[in-house]
Amino acid sequence: MSGELTPGGLMSKAVRACISARVLLDLGDVDGACNRAYYAMFDAARAALLASGALVQPNMIKTHGGLIAAFGLHLVKDGPISRELGRLLKRAEEIRWVADYTGDSVELNDAREMVGQAERFIEAMRTEFMPVEPKNGDEGMEK
Repeated sequence: MSGELTPGGLMSKAVRACISARVLLDLGDVDGACNRAYYAMFDAARAALLASGALVQPNMIKTHGGLIAAFGLHLVKDGPISRELGRLLKRAEEIRWVADYTGDSVELNDAREMVGQAERFIEAMRTEFMPVEPKNGDEGMEK
């Protein structure tokens, strides 16, 4: 295992996490679905930042706050990513926090919405930054 982050590797990881989120949602595990949906978006955002060529320190995009800040600064502030998609990433982090660290459970409708938003977010990152479809595990994700 080299440990080197590549846009294609991160995007494949994001797609797999999103597929897992959908499966967990279908099984009724709303908290698990929200966790996987957020990490799908997290990895897709990391892939987008790397693919964009933005001058970002690799350790900065390993933390939640660092990634969200870098994504907003380099890809949302002046484009090409819409503010709406930038807000989805931040909102997903907030919902994941509830799912993972509080005694509360996420409502089923909120989880459904989050999984759908993760699918939309990943597709937007793939379209903008990865015109050639990544291989390795992205089968089954709706386009």
